[in-house]
Amino acid sequence: MTSTVKINDLSQILAPIALDFKALDGVIRQRLASKVALIDQISSYIIQAGGKRVRPALLMLVAKALANAKETPHTLEMAAVVEFIHTATLLHDDVVDESTLRRGRETANAAFGNAASVLVGDFLYSRAFQMMIGPNDLRVMQILSDATNTIAEGEVLQLLNMNDPEVDEASYLQVIRYKTAKLFEASTELGSILANATDIQREQAAAFGRHIGTAFQLMDDLLDYTANAAQMGKNAGDDLREGKPTLPLIYLLENGSNEERLLVRAAIEQNQDLPEDIFAQILNAVQASGALDYTQAVAKREADLALACITDFPVNEATAALRALCEYSLARQT
Repeated sequence: MTSTVKINDLSQILAPIALDFKALDGVIRQRLASKVALIDQISSYIIQAGGKRVRPALLMLVAKALANAKETPHTLEMAAVVEFIHTATLLHDDVVDESTLRRGRETANAAFGNAASVLVGDFLYSRAFQMMIGPNDLRVMQILSDATNTIAEGEVLQLLNMNDPEVDEASYLQVIRYKTAKLFEASTELGSILANATDIQREQAAAFGRHIGTAFQLMDDLLDYTANAAQMGKNAGDDLREGKPTLPLIYLLENGSNEERLLVRAAIEQNQDLPEDIFAQILNAVQASGALDYTQAVAKREADLALACITDFPVNEATAALRALCEYSLARQT
């Protein structure tokens, strides 16, 4: 995979939509406005926390790539819808996971309490559904409503997998497809619809989103064992401490020594804080076992599949940015 931009510089990759991104901020602020003071307060807190906004970026880039310089109405509104759905899932996730740190600052539930976080998450979902009727296109509503339902199923699947050392790679990947990749897929498919793309281009765009979304999540799971809190914006090792069997642990369970497997099984099954010495032992075992290299290889396979999906897209700066994002998904450290 090759590109003409720095693969670790997201702002440079997203340069073709830099002005759109600024306009998106305005739409988000306007649409989050509420007469209820607590909603405004938490919404402002969320906005200030920032984030990469990769999903709305993908929607805008696909629309720009396939429209090939033509105007695509409703793009900013639908990009905001995608961001609202994603943010709602984060608010609910942090409550379920009892997380205290996200994007380098206190989670909303830590700052405002679980009840407020859940209810504002519900507000974001409902506001997204208000907005999705804008294009007056049943395909848009179907994609977003299906995605929201699938994400909810993924959340429940992940909950069922918690503290279960029997989870295998196929089950783990199913959770990723449902919980994370589905909204990436919806974002890129929506971009193709807004660009009035052909049915084939729509299928290619959806598949691109599905594969690059999977690559992003795989790398998130890898970085949980390699990056520090300052890099990731959350506490390193959170997945293990929460009893989540992600691919690095699954690999170690299948390929580690008997002692390592017993240690990992016990850690996944535990329902209390993991002692730091045990965490350090497992971290060393993960890093020495080849688990991280294997996870990186699976992520690269998905990124390569994503790249293959856009081979026939028009040659323009937006398509080049999509290619660069495939590389960025593997090279990023945050």
